[in-house]
Amino acid sequence: MDLRPDSPAAAGRTDTAPAGATPAGATPAGPVARHTFETRAVHAGRDDLAALGVHAVPIDLSTTYPLPDLPAAALALDAYAEGELPDGSAIYGRLTNPTVRRFEQALAELEGCADAVAFATGMAAVTACLLAAAARGRRHVVAVRPLYGTTDHLLSGGLLGNEVTWVEPDGVARALRPDTGLVMVETPANPTLAELDPAELAAQAGEIPLLVDNTFATPVLQRPATSGARLVLHSATKFLGGHGDVLGGVVACDADWAKSLRQIRFATGALLHPLAGYLLLRGLATLPIRVARASATAAALAARLAAHPAVARVHYPSIGGALVAFEPTGDPMRLVGALRLITPAVSLGGVDTLIQHPASLTHRVIDDAARAEGDIGPRLLRLSIGLEHEADLWADLSAALDRTNDSA
Repeated sequence: MDLRPDSPAAAGRTDTAPAGATPAGATPAGPVARHTFETRAVHAGRDDLAALGVHAVPIDLSTTYPLPDLPAAALALDAYAEGELPDGSAIYGRLTNPTVRRFEQALAELEGCADAVAFATGMAAVTACLLAAAARGRRHVVAVRPLYGTTDHLLSGGLLGNEVTWVEPDGVARALRPDTGLVMVETPANPTLAELDPAELAAQAGEIPLLVDNTFATPVLQRPATSGARLVLHSATKFLGGHGDVLGGVVACDADWAKSLRQIRFATGALLHPLAGYLLLRGLATLPIRVARASATAAALAARLAAHPAVARVHYPSIGGALVAFEPTGDPMRLVGALRLITPAVSLGGVDTLIQHPASLTHRVIDDAARAEGDIGPRLLRLSIGLEHEADLWADLSAALDRTNDSA
């Protein structure tokens, strides 16, 4: 599925297991077989199932757990409050969950990180990162637009007591301060699909942790941790789940940041639901195939859109992916209304194709100046390509474009 030559999904790659990481169920002392990305996507988080005598991942829906040894439970609770994962009873469903833990370990492996921490939503994950930085006495954030609209809103509004400095990609180093806790970027960016170089940004950030929102690319197309990012964030609702039926967020990171994020999660109660953990782990198994298929269709549609007289601009990232942004010459609202197969809806990364108008929806919560800075124009539309046949999708798009162009 060679979507780019250096993709971790490239055929024959065997370096998917990060140093020091242990897949769910494997013992640290035992050898861990290294396989291609596609194979690990299927088996990560499931390596112990045969030994357990089961084939499907068990779902633990417990909200509380028996405590036969109260002194041990008290010590374990202290450890949970410090962001650790002690052996023994899980005590309470808000602290940890074995099904969720399988998903965390699997995603960490695929992103090339030591650990991962899962949350109820992507915005809960963003919030935890900001709170963890603030807890270290670093409330200042350096960020590059565009970001997901609600992330931008959270930063710009100072709702968590943080302060943000918005910069161009080459201005990160100059904006750093003694109280800077994070550098935050998204690449490809939502919704323009603008691309940034994580390695160059990590070099500018120096010792300040770089957070890369990798929702659009997924570890199939890029793994920012291998380029120096300390935190790799996903709205797991999107491609990781892949079917539009589960909410979640996750941050892949090193052990130190994982401990800090679990401390925040312990106090705020934003743990991913175990059923969501099960669905997200199931989603990882088909992630490489879904991304490859949708990306191939997206690339073809981007080329067709660029050649259509009713399209002024097309945005498609060099690394590929299932997202296409474009600006019609006519009224974007009328165009969306003329579609019959493609669904007008927010979100992305599912098996069916969605279209939305960012200025009215995902980025409505930010002001006009912020949208202009992020190049989010009033005609911009964002397509999330699903698994339908390319011919059917193009027939729907071209017919709508023709009708819009005729009426302009």
